[in-house]
Amino acid sequence: MSFFDYDLLIRAGRLFCADTGIDGPGAVAIKNGRIVASGSAIEGSAAMTFDFPDNLVLPGLIDLHAHPARGGSRYGLDPDTHFLPRGVTTVLSQGDAGARNWLEYKEQVIKKCRTRVLLAINLSDYGESHPDGCFPNLRAADVGKCISTILSDPEAIWGIAVNTGPSNPTSPHEIMNRALEVAEETGKPLLVGTRLINDWSLDEQLQLLRPGDIVTYCFHDFPENLIQNGHVRHSVLDARDRGVLFDIGHGMRSFSFKIAEAAIANGFLPDTISTDQYARHVGSNPQHDLPRTISKLIAAGMTETDAFQRVTNRSAQILGMGDEIGTLRRGSCGDITVLKWNQNSLPLIDVTGEIRPGGCWEPILTARAGIV
Repeated sequence: MSFFDYDLLIRAGRLFCADTGIDGPGAVAIKNGRIVASGSAIEGSAAMTFDFPDNLVLPGLIDLHAHPARGGSRYGLDPDTHFLPRGVTTVLSQGDAGARNWLEYKEQVIKKCRTRVLLAINLSDYGESHPDGCFPNLRAADVGKCISTILSDPEAIWGIAVNTGPSNPTSPHEIMNRALEVAEETGKPLLVGTRLINDWSLDEQLQLLRPGDIVTYCFHDFPENLIQNGHVRHSVLDARDRGVLFDIGHGMRSFSFKIAEAAIANGFLPDTISTDQYARHVGSNPQHDLPRTISKLIAAGMTETDAFQRVTNRSAQILGMGDEIGTLRRGSCGDITVLKWNQNSLPLIDVTGEIRPGGCWEPILTARAGIV
């Protein structure tokens, strides 16, 4: 029998929660896996207490585009090993599973990982398991199979991942058309990796997308990027006005400081910040993770407030989970991330080798549903 008021109490020099408006010294209290109090004046005893007078407490971080998997994906990383210890409590898979391996993914990853894992199912029947890419041929883009898989478990599958990038040998137009057919039939949003090269203009691709669809890799520097003559393309602004969303998806080749700085200077901020973290990042030095990616966006001109919002409540809202995650509100899940600011960290480097000065946010504690 417990005589403590709380299971976990975390005090910090700064609490930040865009949802509740908290931004200052305070504490978060958790009982039975749920947040029961947060703010500047939290009293009571706890079975476990942490004090971080010089550090930052956020709702558990949400990575809206990465590759959590336990086998079955050539990009996959075990999320409990590579995401959770780095401050990420919720991660959306960009297509690691397709219709062929969905059930195994659900059983081995979504159900068994401590990290909360959601899936944007791959339009490709193979997911990311085929050695020649998602679409070695158009048979892999099986509309019927994808639709039937989603409709068999519509609550478990958030949306549809489709990548029309230059590594795919099949027609990007046909792949996009099939993805849209699945999306319309199932009522699910698309998570889209656009073509990147100039055999299909970004302007034309954006015209196909609908409110709630997400364009990832939004700050890449390939020919079909969102900046023209130093300004954000009109087609990009028009797409945002229609409700199309834009995500970072940093990865190995999709984040350029020059593109990010130009967009931010034009007042165009990403809707979400994500890592596209996958197997090739293992052992990277400095370690690629979401706190470092946040730091790069701040170095590129975003305010801390805007950056933190885009890995907490903004992402939670997009996932349809704004009452459960991305917030320190009473009654929400006890997912907490504690970060420290390291002014002397290794440099912030984009995928082209460009370096920006400044320190870096680094993870020091994660709690998932109240368990540290």
